[in-house]
Amino acid sequence: MRKQSLKINPKTILAGIVALFILLVISQGFYQVKEQEQAILTMFGKVVRVDTAGLYFKVPFIQSAHLIDMTTHGIGIGYMIKDGQNITVDDEGVMITSDFNFVDIDFYLEYKVSDPVAAYYNSEEPELIMKNMALACIRNTVVNYPVDDVITTAKGQIQAEVKEKLQNELTEKKIGLMVVNLSVQDAEPPTEEIVQAFKSVETAKQGKETAINNAKKYQSEELPKAEATADKIIQDAEAKKQSRIAEAEGQVARFNEMYEQYKLQPYITKKRLFYEAMEDVLPELKVIITDGQTQQMLPLESFSD
Repeated sequence: MRKQSLKINPKTILAGIVALFILLVISQGFYQVKEQEQAILTMFGKVVRVDTAGLYFKVPFIQSAHLIDMTTHGIGIGYMIKDGQNITVDDEGVMITSDFNFVDIDFYLEYKVSDPVAAYYNSEEPELIMKNMALACIRNTVVNYPVDDVITTAKGQIQAEVKEKLQNELTEKKIGLMVVNLSVQDAEPPTEEIVQAFKSVETAKQGKETAINNAKKYQSEELPKAEATADKIIQDAEAKKQSRIAEAEGQVARFNEMYEQYKLQPYITKKRLFYEAMEDVLPELKVIITDGQTQQMLPLESFSD
């Protein structure tokens, strides 16, 4: 029985390729932007446009769409939510007040994206940056109020000041986020352990200041002594210098005077210099002048002496 050969129609292959291409374009080319989103369309790393809600087309493998959530989010400052429970974060919530007391104050910050391009490109973690800014603004505000006002009557004023400061910081840094609302959740005295820890920190700071002041006092006492010693050394050196110069000048003058005498009687001057030099070198030496035959010397002395 003869086997029939399988024939493939080229038109069928072409149709399959076209269908596959169309499916690829549909799956990779179109993207949906929801109501609470915005999309940043980029090509080769540059922003082409920002899209709001709707259906859009992009060139597959060349253009990319990055969806940005534009809804309002919230984070706790001074506490965190875990398994439905509020857990205090001591490093964030404990603040120092103007009367040098401590207060444990918690805030709830609501925020959203104001500029999707800045939020996506200007920083890797805009939420973390915003939280650090919020902590700094809270500390700089709470430190201006006494502890009683922070716990009781000044909560509204504090949260309004913090919100304004934080929004100004976010606008200046251009990280693409904005403050929707900021509210004080709770304010109370911290635990005794935290108070003791902060007191230890303050004690260490005071010890540091004391050490600095003692060092400055020692410097103010010892520096004039060192300067006076240095001045004395300089003055002694200058005096020695002048003395050596004067001595050298005197020797030069003496040499010049001797040279003038030498020019008048060179032979006699040579001998006199020789004898003077020998007296200096051998102070106990007796100089004897003789012709080698006489039993006397000049000045006349007996050989037996």
